[in-house]
Amino acid sequence: MKYFRKLLAATAVIGLALGGRAFAQAPAAAPPPAQALMKIDTQSLASGYRASKVISRTVVNETGNTVGTIEDLIIAPDTKVPWAVLSVGGFLGVGTKYVVIPFDQLLITAKSVVLPGASKASMKALPDFKFDS
Repeated sequence: MKYFRKLLAATAVIGLALGGRAFAQAPAAAPPPAQALMKIDTQSLASGYRASKVISRTVVNETGNTVGTIEDLIIAPDTKVPWAVLSVGGFLGVGTKYVVIPFDQLLITAKSVVLPGASKASMKALPDFKFDS
């Protein structure tokens, strides 16, 4: 019995030295506050442009001349603004150059994607874009 009391006293002293951490559980971290979800008019959204339907479409200028093809869409991480990656020039993938333009410069209809004021020369003059690996 004497041994048991000494063991209990020693355990209590160690517990106090540890700030009570040996006997008390750490409080559970509070969950992050839930963000309110925005209500969306799904009917108007359904008539929008699906990325899968925009990618690979040919881009023409207002006179109907081909100036490139949409290769991909990229959302800027800081502003959430969409950009269109276009392939310009080249033939069968040889000599192809990638350029980026703001998505809102494209005029998209069911039949065409138009980039007003663009030409093959002006597209080739844009800076090269390289995908991050």
